[in-house]
Amino acid sequence: MKTTIRIHCPDQSGIVHAVTGFIHSHGGNIIYLDQHVDKQANVFFMRVESEFKSGRISITEFKAEFEQTVIDPYQMSWSLHADDTVPKMALFVSKYNHCLYDILSRHNSGELAVAIPFIISNHSDLKSIAEQFSIPFHHIPVTKETKVQAELQQLELLKSGQIDFIVLARYMQIVSSRLIDAYPNKIINIHHSFLPAFAGAKPYHAAFKRGVKIIGATCHYVTEALDAGPIIAQDVTTVSHTHTVKDFIAKGRDLEKIVLSRGIQLHVQRKTMVYNNKTVIFS
Repeated sequence: MKTTIRIHCPDQSGIVHAVTGFIHSHGGNIIYLDQHVDKQANVFFMRVESEFKSGRISITEFKAEFEQTVIDPYQMSWSLHADDTVPKMALFVSKYNHCLYDILSRHNSGELAVAIPFIISNHSDLKSIAEQFSIPFHHIPVTKETKVQAELQQLELLKSGQIDFIVLARYMQIVSSRLIDAYPNKIINIHHSFLPAFAGAKPYHAAFKRGVKIIGATCHYVTEALDAGPIIAQDVTTVSHTHTVKDFIAKGRDLEKIVLSRGIQLHVQRKTMVYNNKTVIFS
């Protein structure tokens, strides 16, 4: 059995020894360890991958004893994940298909170790793509008058599907606190990096007019502050006066799908930790 433990706590001496010593004393072999200290906040972060021989220990027993022996004395916040558990990811989409195609292709090739129980959309345009990949598609229209009822319907589907996290693959609706509170730091979004300088319906057109030299994309967790949640991944590419608006859009969409998939991978591999609206991203 392989496990991943993530912890953060006030920085103090003896943390690494306490964690690794406990794992070793319970027959575990540490195969990866990474740590970081935020000196300004005086917070210690660590991610540990361990392997245990089959049948040597139960997760329930390990958690109970680990909490009593290590977690409580060091005032740790922590999570433990068994790597044989495949997380369930729900996809929210609207009309743009580039991110959806990229995610489903990566999943179909075995690159993304997730289950995708269904796709939710406020439009029916991408239903054929869901059918192409044999994934259930739920069309839930959203208007100003029906937004509350639509989100309640979405939550019902998410709960019944035992969804672990959500990916907004160019879902062109603002997610309310109703969903955010149900999935804190478990809703992943992608947007162009022009915000807030080039906000609005046509950011690439505005960037083109301004003569920018780089364009980018940002993958982040969703919070109530629009497009201002903890950042998971970012990337940029260069542009010049020789590129047209269509070139800007094409390059931007390439970045969006690459950065979004990178962010999903980091989340699935439990390499992200959120603290004070920032992320620690382990290698």
